[in-house]
Amino acid sequence: MKSAFHLAYHVTDLDEARTFYGQILRCKEGRSTDTWVDFDFFGHQISLHKGTPFETANTGKVGEHMVPMPHLGVILDMSTWKSLASKLEADDIEFVIKPTIRFEGEPGEQSTMFFRDPSGNPIEIKGFADESGIFAT
Repeated sequence: MKSAFHLAYHVTDLDEARTFYGQILRCKEGRSTDTWVDFDFFGHQISLHKGTPFETANTGKVGEHMVPMPHLGVILDMSTWKSLASKLEADDIEFVIKPTIRFEGEPGEQSTMFFRDPSGNPIEIKGFADESGIFAT
């Protein structure tokens, strides 16, 4: 069994978070109270608590891009990544980095996209055609 991660972080509005994570990203909602809500984030557990989101800045240099740090991310198979990228584009999501291929032709070639949730939390979604490329050097 592969391990699933758990990450808890702040959002400013739980109803907006429910719409974004549940309807836009299609994550299944789990347990909740009036101050937090859990989601199945592509097989991992995230807990969104009402509060002030963490501060971020585009300080991470990856290839030719400066990416938001810190950020949450997940790696998907390429078919799922492409489907999600198309859905987000159709939903007019504002991208920090539009869906693109990074490290093309090199070890670790990957598709990536960055966007923010309604509270400003940065999210990266990666896609790999071959899982063995995840840790390629």
